[in-house]
Amino acid sequence: MSNRNHILLLQTVLLLTTAAVDAPAQNRSVFDPGSMDTILYGVAYYPEYMPHDRLDKDVELMQKAGITVVRVGESTWSSWEPRDGHFEFAWMQRVLDRMHQAGIRVILGTPTYSIPTWLYKAHPEIAVTHNGTAPPLSNPYSPSYPPSLTPGYYGPRQNYDFLNPHFRRYAERIVRQVVGHFKDHPAVIGYQIDNETFPNGVATPYTTAAFLERLKRKYETPDTINRIWGLVYWGQLIATWDDLPPRNGILNPGYKLEWENFQHDIVTEYLAWQAKIVREYKRPDQFVMHDFSGGVHTNLDQWAIARSLDVVAENPYFETQNRLNARGIWLSGDLGRSLKHSNYLVAETNAQTIGWDSRTQYPPYPGQLRLVVYAHTAAGANMVEYWHWSSLHYGQETYWKGVLSHDLEPNRTYAEVSRVAGELKKIGPQLVNLKKENRVAILVSADSANALSYMPVSDRAGYMTVLNQMYGALYELNVEPDFIPAGDPALSRYKALLVPPLYSASDAVLEAVANYVKSGGHIVMAFKSGFTNEHSTVRDVMAPGPLRAAAGFHYQEFTNLAEPVRLTPDPYRLGAENKGSVWEEFLIPDTAEALASFDDPYWRFPAITRNRYGTGTLTYEGTLVTDALQREIVRDVLQRAGLTGPDQQLPPSVKVRHGRNRHGKLLHYYLNFSGQDRSFSYPYAPGSDLLTGRSVRGGQAVTLRPWDLAIVAEQ
Repeated sequence: MSNRNHILLLQTVLLLTTAAVDAPAQNRSVFDPGSMDTILYGVAYYPEYMPHDRLDKDVELMQKAGITVVRVGESTWSSWEPRDGHFEFAWMQRVLDRMHQAGIRVILGTPTYSIPTWLYKAHPEIAVTHNGTAPPLSNPYSPSYPPSLTPGYYGPRQNYDFLNPHFRRYAERIVRQVVGHFKDHPAVIGYQIDNETFPNGVATPYTTAAFLERLKRKYETPDTINRIWGLVYWGQLIATWDDLPPRNGILNPGYKLEWENFQHDIVTEYLAWQAKIVREYKRPDQFVMHDFSGGVHTNLDQWAIARSLDVVAENPYFETQNRLNARGIWLSGDLGRSLKHSNYLVAETNAQTIGWDSRTQYPPYPGQLRLVVYAHTAAGANMVEYWHWSSLHYGQETYWKGVLSHDLEPNRTYAEVSRVAGELKKIGPQLVNLKKENRVAILVSADSANALSYMPVSDRAGYMTVLNQMYGALYELNVEPDFIPAGDPALSRYKALLVPPLYSASDAVLEAVANYVKSGGHIVMAFKSGFTNEHSTVRDVMAPGPLRAAAGFHYQEFTNLAEPVRLTPDPYRLGAENKGSVWEEFLIPDTAEALASFDDPYWRFPAITRNRYGTGTLTYEGTLVTDALQREIVRDVLQRAGLTGPDQQLPPSVKVRHGRNRHGKLLHYYLNFSGQDRSFSYPYAPGSDLLTGRSVRGGQAVTLRPWDLAIVAEQ
């Protein structure tokens, strides 16, 4: 390694091992995401992909449709810099000028998402992976993607060693060139740094060296990791730091968890680094954002990344036709909103069909795109953009269709987009900056998800199974949650917490959870909680460790369950759905009440317990319960917390969300996710439907047409 590269590596290591991953206060923007004056509605736009020059026609169609924002430039490094050091800006200048002339706002992306061919030729070691073959579809509606394999070859996007000094040098140059050139353009309202960034996990010379430096700074001596990781096992003790083996081949859970968190920090630092560069140029009225692919991610520290952003963006895609619902849409939205306790943006979502091939081509039914736009705003989105404006004629995403099909002419989707844009022009100022006061949260622990994956309880169920199941229970019950990370000091904001397996957590985190219950909180907690510490090392005290007093039980044994087992009694009258599966802990109550036990001649241990601790309760699931049972357990706990009401009486396909707009008015979104008319009795204060202007009074029957909605603003 050259001396210059070594110096750059050490600089990067310093960033990764200190608090520098947070954006410094002096670099923070004055931009307020709550300052937007209406809902932005638009598309990702790539004129460089077009078969011929049609910028004027595209902009004319956008104006007619009512598009108000476009996102450009995020995968265009080779267009900006076709040769090393030769920069071209005229092509984008023309686009920005034309958008400004049309009154369309622009979000400009940094182009680091995909490296140019000349850079790969000069430094092929930058590329770390290549793509394999996409596996068969496990769900005919859900696309599958090829796995990333090593070694690295050119072709995939986001295929680079984040710590490679050559990549960093060229990436910094192109970011400075692009942002510096267009910082004063009046069309540009914000910057997107990179795109759906994930760690690659590859042990390159640079990541290996940086990991070793991290361990030295964090643990000081090899004896520390010998002890906390248990390297005495299999005789793997290290006497000096130079003895540390590389990540490839490692089985030790503590080492793997530390490496995983190191990967998180690489991405956090990389995005903070880009954000800091952009902030050197941007205007105070411009924002910095990054777009996460939809859902909760356990291979990222999304909360840490969000601290470097002005506003969070999400890319939630969804199933269509008869499978359309808001569950995944709202899971992504609730996560995005929770990361900064603020409104968020939707940077990508379905326009027509999606998929990296043509196996999952299911266009939305008429009305579904419109319904989904309002599902986003009901969760707190201040922008909805489609990926993308027009369908590609070549490349990997040929079948990920845009608003326009391959013929590039107005169509059914364009007409529906135009209808929505017309509505948003009228009511967008009343929908923007919707604020929530949620009293329920889901506690997220990426450490637990990853540590449990090293020692899984099942091939078909794990941490995310339970998290999604708990979220699904809230969705069915029409209860809106926030997400909070394990260790969040503000648990008391919420009256109820849902806790997926809190498998790997420090004593301090577990004690905070116990104190939350003692102070009056109500918890639903899943199996395997409290079993290992923050290093994925099993505690040498009776399970569930520091949770024992709050949980009101202890246990020493457990068993897998090859088949589901009936529970008794049936407290929620679920019949065949009153079962546990996958895992059973042999719970022995101390102070807890057994709500249901396994109906087994040998292992008749409690499956579900409830313990009163202080002024709160902890309900524990010592097994994987069915979806229906999870819903009823959650319903019961919410009732005890005083968090249920008329929303739980709605027809199953009618979903409701609430919030206050920027004028202080309380809005009630009612959305019908079915192909049939659905009716309900409106239970709140008198108001009017923003979409139709009709007045609505308390107790009045409201009927929603198929895939339609009402937005009632209280008077």
